[in-house]
Amino acid sequence: MTVALVFAGAMAGAPLRYLTDRAVRNRHDALFPWGTFSVNLIGCLILGGLAGAGMAVPAPLSALLGTGFCGALTTYSTFSYETLQLFERRAYRYAALNVVTTVVACLGAALLGYAAVHALVG
Repeated sequence: MTVALVFAGAMAGAPLRYLTDRAVRNRHDALFPWGTFSVNLIGCLILGGLAGAGMAVPAPLSALLGTGFCGALTTYSTFSYETLQLFERRAYRYAALNVVTTVVACLGAALLGYAAVHALVG
């Protein structure tokens, strides 16, 4: 049952990642990978919220939303690949900015999601 829930969540998360990335890229013609940054930020906010809910979230829902949906929505591999592409293009400042802002903003989003949901549930 859990495998089916993870699969179902991933079936929603992966296309949403692709569509969000494309929509953001169409609006921002920039060297910085705003699409990947956006999906990672959103995924971290959701995962933080799930963690903040703690035991109030049943295991099946956690598998569906956390592992399945957020696991497919967020992408560390694309983040890494795009950072390497920036280095190859000699856009060193953008590469460093991508690493620093992604790590700091995603940790902040996870903390914000955790704190907000924990305050509501706890």
